[in-house]
Amino acid sequence: MTDSSSALGQERAAVADACRRLAAEGLLIGTAGNVSVRAGDRVAVTATGAVLARITADEVTVVDLDGRVVAGTLRPTSELELHLGVYRRYGTGAVVHTHAPMATAVACVLDELPCFHYQLLALGGTVRVAPYATFGTSELAVSVLDALDGRGAALMANHGAVTHAPTLDQAVEHALLLEWACGVYRHATAMGRPRVLDEGQQRAVIEAALARDYGTTHPVPPVQEGNR
Repeated sequence: MTDSSSALGQERAAVADACRRLAAEGLLIGTAGNVSVRAGDRVAVTATGAVLARITADEVTVVDLDGRVVAGTLRPTSELELHLGVYRRYGTGAVVHTHAPMATAVACVLDELPCFHYQLLALGGTVRVAPYATFGTSELAVSVLDALDGRGAALMANHGAVTHAPTLDQAVEHALLLEWACGVYRHATAMGRPRVLDEGQQRAVIEAALARDYGTTHPVPPVQEGNR
């Protein structure tokens, strides 16, 4: 093991930046939650007990895919098994776990968050709620991994939420989207029973998004001389 602060320095700084952003958005509270990013066979992950709103790169530990610490002086998060499991099973690039208020509230009540808004398709559609298990346990890791099958997000019963994506920025955006969706669903249920998109409606959204390259900016085409 080395304590070299240069090991995955860029990734460690990016994890710290992501935590501070999520804390500023209200998704990370105190020491509750954890974030990681993968670089090859190494993972930069938040240290257990770090105050996430003011975490620094030095409070991000580097481990290998077996969980052995290879850089840093602090023990990694107690949810390390969950993070490593996501990387091994899904080959993803980053993992975000939060105790975000709306997501956690929904996870205390529902068995799944239905696909009531087309933006949930960015997470794979319906968001499953993994059964409750004690934090930091293999039981919890396994149930969350199953809930993530084919999805970019899962809720954790009476606990919180997990998102993953190819990049850290995308995993953070997934966490923000999930929290927004849980908030909208809560407001909708206060007025009645939310409508859910059926398979045909979901398929039409996906086709439209692909045809229009939805979610990216596009320059205005140049005006042709004859069209002036």
